[in-house]
Formats: sequence, C-alpha cells, structure tokens
Amino acid sequence: MKSLKEFKPLIRLLEKDKIKLIIASSLLFISGLTEIMTGYLNGKAIEAITKLEVMDSIIYLGIYFLLGITLGGIIHHIANSILFKVESSLSRKLGFFTYKKALNLPAVAYEKQSSGELINRITSDTDSLSSVFGELLYTVSSLIGSLIIIIYVFFNSWIIGLEIILLIGLLFLVIKKYNPKLKEIHKERREEQDKFTSLVTESVRGIREIKTLGIKNRLIDDMIVIIKDIYRKSEYQIDVQTKFSIISRFLKSLLEVGVFITCVILLYYNQISLTFFIAMTYYIYRYMWLIENINSLTQIYQRIVVSIGRVNEILENKLYQDETFGNETISDVKGIIEFKNVVFSYPDEDVTLNKFNLKIEPNKKIAIVGKSGQGKSTLFNLITRIFDPISGEILLDNVNVRDLSEEELRKHISIIRQEPFIFNRTIKENFQLVDKNISLKEIRNYAKMAYIDDYVMSLPKKYDTVLGEGGVNLSGGQKQRLSIARTLCKDSKIILFDEATSALDNHSQEYVKMAIDNLVNDHTVVIVAHRLSTIIDADVIHVVDKGKIVASGNHEYLLKNSDIYKSLYEMETFS
Repeated sequence: MKSLKEFKPLIRLLEKDKIKLIIASSLLFISGLTEIMTGYLNGKAIEAITKLEVMDSIIYLGIYFLLGITLGGIIHHIANSILFKVESSLSRKLGFFTYKKALNLPAVAYEKQSSGELINRITSDTDSLSSVFGELLYTVSSLIGSLIIIIYVFFNSWIIGLEIILLIGLLFLVIKKYNPKLKEIHKERREEQDKFTSLVTESVRGIREIKTLGIKNRLIDDMIVIIKDIYRKSEYQIDVQTKFSIISRFLKSLLEVGVFITCVILLYYNQISLTFFIAMTYYIYRYMWLIENINSLTQIYQRIVVSIGRVNEILENKLYQDETFGNETISDVKGIIEFKNVVFSYPDEDVTLNKFNLKIEPNKKIAIVGKSGQGKSTLFNLITRIFDPISGEILLDNVNVRDLSEEELRKHISIIRQEPFIFNRTIKENFQLVDKNISLKEIRNYAKMAYIDDYVMSLPKKYDTVLGEGGVNLSGGQKQRLSIARTLCKDSKIILFDEATSALDNHSQEYVKMAIDNLVNDHTVVIVAHRLSTIIDADVIHVVDKGKIVASGNHEYLLKNSDIYKSLYEMETFS
C-alpha cells in the first residue's frame, strides 16, 4: 500500500485527462467483452457443425467475425489512440513539473546531489513513468474480462474453475517472492546509471580541461569501473528474472495442460458441453496472456516504483524543502546592505561567519578582501539567499532579505562570478533571457558600457552568434564583460563582483575595471577581490579574517593599520 501512495502525484496530474481515461477504459472493456464472446461463439459454431446445423454455424461465425475481428479491433485501436495521447500528455507534465521543482530546490540540494542524478530524475525517470498507465489499463481490463470468464467457467464446471484459481494463486505467490528482489536490483542499477550520466555530463562540459590535464585515460578507467558495475547488476537481474520466468512458464504450462486434460475427461463423461470445451481452448490462452501480462507488468511496476520514488523526492519535497520567500517589496531602493550578528556555516563544516557585522553604503566602490576560506564569497551567497544564515539578519534598505519576494530580491541584486555562466544560445538570446522585450539597440548600449560591443560586431553573425555551452568559445575577459552587459540590462541597484577579475590578463582586467567604475555613480558595487591591484582605488576596503571584519578603510589607511592587508598586498607585489 505504501508504494501505491507514491502514485498520488501522478494521479493529480491525470486529473484533467480523467474523461479520456474513462473513455479509454470503457472502450478497452468493451473490446475485451467482444473477445470473450468470440470464444463462446466459435464453440457454438463448431458444435453446430457436428450436429450438421450449417445455417446456425454460419450465423455464429458471422457474429464472431463482426464482434471479434471488426468491431473489437476498431474499438481497441481507438482506445489505443486515446491512451497514447494521455501518456504523451503525462510525460510532458511530469517532465515540466519535475524540472520546475528542481529549479526551486535550495542550493544545498545541488551541493549534495550529483548533476547526473538530478538529470536522470528529470528526464529518464519521468519518461518511464508515463508508459505504465497504458500497460496498467490493458491489464486491469483483461483482469475484469478474465473475472467474467471465470464466472462462466464456474457456471459450467466448478472443477476447472478451482483448477484455474489454484494455479494462478501459486503464480501470485511466486510474484510476491521475486518482486522485492527485482525492485532492489533496479534501484541499485538506477544509482549506477546516475554515476554514468554524471561522468558523461562532466566529460562533455569539461572536455578542454580533460585534454589539457591529460586525464582522458583516468576518466576512461572510471567509466570502465562504472560500466562493469552496471553489467554485474544487469547479469544478476537477468538471473533473477530468468528463474522467475522459468517458474511462471512451468505454472502456465501446468495450467494449460491441466485444464485441457480435465476438459477432455469431463467431456468424455458428458459433464461439459462441446461448446464449453471449444470456448476453453480460447479462454485458457487468454489466461496465458493475462499471466504473461501480469508477469511483464510486475517487472515494469518494480522499475516504476523506483522511478516514482525518485521523482517524488523532488515533487513532494521529501529530500529538501523548496526555497521560501516573503512578500515584501521596496518601492524606491537605495541599495544599503547591512549584516547584523550573522552566524553561518556550510553543511558539515565549521562556522564560516561568527557574529558578522557590516554595513555597505550605495554609490561607492566597496571591496572585501582576505585570505582564502575566510568567508568573502559566502557574504554574496547570503545576500542573494543562495544560503540563509543560521542566525542574525541581512537587511536591504532595512528590510530583511528573507521577507522580500523572490522577484523583488532577484530584481534588485545581481552577481557576476569569477566563472559566469553563459547559456548555449545566441548573444542576443542571452540578453533576452533577462528581458524578453529588449531591443538590439538597448543590447548594444549595454555591451558598449561593458566594452564588449566592438568584439561582438566583429563576429560574422554579430549578436546572432551562437555561443557554446558555458560560453566556451569566449575568452575569460570576454565572458566577464558579456556577463556584466547582461547584468546591466537587468537594471539591478546592487551589483556584486565575486573574484570577477582574478583569472584575467591585465588587458581584460582593465576593461572590466573600467566597466565597474562606470557603475559606481548610481549602483551599490561590492567586489570580493583576490588580486588587490584591482581594488586599490576602492572607496572602502573591508578585511575579513576568521569570519569577522577586522579592518576597514582605503588602501593607504590599511597599509598602515592592518597587518593582514599589508601582508596580502606585499605577497601580491612580490609575486
């Protein structure tokens, strides 16, 4: 029963298609009834021939042809068509809602789950779920028809009826024994498949690093290990399924032979009619098909239970809760950021920020520096609510960022990271993701402010140039400047630069620095810097150490009054 509860989200998604499902189920049932009648009609036709009642035989055969072959076949194909449409709709909805839910997961979910696992849950698992409903409806329809047949069988011979029930009951006991094994095997295979997808994803996205680091053979060795694990579990699954199939095949054969022998004996002693005997030659194979279908559906069901469990962990927030936001708005944002007694640590790590206090004023170039691992980038993760503090408050214009609506928070704050993500679309489409109504003239204006327009206009397709995934066909400086231009079109009051120039050459760094300087007059600009040479002209530089601000001032002041800052600067100068 627990596994049946897992299907509730799917049932909710099928709510709008319930009329179609009812129609398809009804048509399948009618189609099944026509098939049931064909066995009886064929038996009557043959018995009529043995009695030389040719006209009656022709009538029975005519009805048999009309119901079983013509009418039953047409109805069955119509039901099939409806089911295919429902399955397609369900697959589309499942994929969409799982994708949407995944985007609402907190950042910690992406810290702990591999990309391959999340991708498989959104794509492979959701796709496999939709196909089960057609199989299920066919089996249920067949089961109902088989119940009608068993009533007919008991009406003619309780001995054969008990024989059928006994052997089918034995088969269900076998199914009950093997189901848990098959479910566990499939779960383990899915986990190995996640590893496979993760490695493939990393290899495609990191192909340049793989080649330059010379680690191709190492990754191939890792892939061999994963494939061997998948193959080993596949072999075990095949062994279990083979044993299951052999036993179920034996029981089916026993049912078939047993029923026929019993029918022959009962016919000899005039306990059953010839019509019933002929009908049973049809009906017994229907039971064979039903058993085979239940056998197949059972194996499919075990895979489905694993998949629906994995999808539900996202849809039903079983692993992580969705991000939550308030409903506050700021009508005229000034861009004042304030940290008040903020305490924060990453999962399973020591405290990163300890009673951290800082107030950042707008229209100034503010820099945050410090040794690696002291919490500089963490400040940006907290301002943007990628993570939330354990205690304390982070305020934007005296409003707690937790109380802001998601739209309001994202609208007022932008961040440009050391490795900005560029989407695998045209340059123009990268801007249109931020503002779908933006004009090419506006795009070029922002690009000019970021000193990237000249480069784009030199390309053969200009702003219609398709960028590789992650902007792999751009240099580091070009990606940074394009990211700045894209951020400008968002028109955020607060712009955060997270190590934005640390990996750039001096020429690219100078362009990015000019772009930043242009923003200071009407934005709150905060820079987390590793290279101090990029922020020596900042209005205020805050030095972070051991999760706290230990010194603040301009470059000259800190050189005289902060040993940590002086040490960092001298180390960079010496380098």
